[in-house]
Amino acid sequence: MIRPATPADVPAIHTLIRELADYEKSLPEARATQEQLHEALFGPRPAAYAHVATDATDTVVGYAVWFLNFSTWRGVHGIYLEDLYVRPAARGGGHGKALLTELARICAERGYQRLEWSVLNWNTPAIDFYESLGARPQDGWTVYRLTDEALTEAAGVTR
Repeated sequence: MIRPATPADVPAIHTLIRELADYEKSLPEARATQEQLHEALFGPRPAAYAHVATDATDTVVGYAVWFLNFSTWRGVHGIYLEDLYVRPAARGGGHGKALLTELARICAERGYQRLEWSVLNWNTPAIDFYESLGARPQDGWTVYRLTDEALTEAAGVTR
């Protein structure tokens, strides 16, 4: 049901990424190509990792993309969960919990002390799901992001 992604899973993961972006009302921002995803997950220097959830017919119905972060306070790596998505028709089947359980298992096995992610404030079904597993919001922190023109300006790059 849960397994590490393979290069053959890239088209399915790419499709699910676009479904997630559409659900989050941000489809125009989802510009990654299958080639970029393949390079990030399976290139000579992987930048991220992925696990997939499959149904009884081995069809990919969900995925988790994650990467390592580092806590200067704890002195060890952790996992940052970039995406967790399960197709609506497969929800309630335990796929999302199984994906999170696998990442928590990896943390425990490798001595990582944190598994963290962000969730949109309006996504109450996801918030309820995460809190049912014991996850707690990190009050007092606000996520900031530089992208597009603001990023190039901050870098002093002119185009």
